[in-house]
Amino acid sequence: MADLTVTTTHNFSPGREAWRMFVRNKAAVFGLILFVSVLLFAFVGPFLYDVDPFKIVWRPLTIPGTDTDRVPVGTDYLGRDMLAGLIDGADSTLYVGATAAAITVFIGILVGAMAGYYGGMVDNILMRVTEFFQVLPPLLFAMVIVALFSPSLLIISLAIGVVSWPAMARLTRAEFLKIKNLEYVKAERAMGANDTQIIWKVILPNALPPLIVNATLIVGVAILFEAGLSFLGLGDPNVITWGSMIGGHRQYILDAWWSVALPGLFIFATVLSISLIGDGLNVAFNPKLRDR
Repeated sequence: MADLTVTTTHNFSPGREAWRMFVRNKAAVFGLILFVSVLLFAFVGPFLYDVDPFKIVWRPLTIPGTDTDRVPVGTDYLGRDMLAGLIDGADSTLYVGATAAAITVFIGILVGAMAGYYGGMVDNILMRVTEFFQVLPPLLFAMVIVALFSPSLLIISLAIGVVSWPAMARLTRAEFLKIKNLEYVKAERAMGANDTQIIWKVILPNALPPLIVNATLIVGVAILFEAGLSFLGLGDPNVITWGSMIGGHRQYILDAWWSVALPGLFIFATVLSISLIGDGLNVAFNPKLRDR
């Protein structure tokens, strides 16, 4: 009986259990399949449909289905292939979402970890800085940053990351405040581990589950943010994104619905898939929700 208990405990893996719970969540699995489909569309699509998205190929505002051999899903207001634009805009949109999320996570975890671990004056100063950024209007602040510099994808991603990190910082701080006084952290400190080792090798790995969930949701928020900036004319004019496709066709929305509906549908599908994945990860990593 003792050997059976030891074997069962040894085989238990929190990561494996979280994955098992994630797979049992039908909505999360659907979101994962949908997101993988978007990734395949973005990275495999150019090889299967090699058409220059900037080239005028047919009559402007051709309705989808009118000439499926030449333009399968119609053309935009300049006569460019809509399908080629959707494919080309996919990797640009995903790039902005991933890069902005990475910047947000980096700043948020760095600030939150320092504030939560050291406390006192360090915590007060960093939290006042966080509150300052939190009360600024995000869209307006991002517009100012993009307007001051060239509106490239990197600048847009940086602007989104700079205005989005306070929530991640507060979450990281809360996790560090909860973990830093636990027994295993005290044991590491007693064994001679310095602050850097304790922060990045002891506390942070144990605080990752809620941070990972939050990071996945930030990707979706960043994609919507980029779409908003592009809709206002602050996107990179040399790069096609789904947001810029919507912004460029806003005056044709009543006469050429597909020019706005198609990129909007892709944005909706991508953000929905990321939200479902984030919700599934939240349930998988959270024991209380898992039991429920």
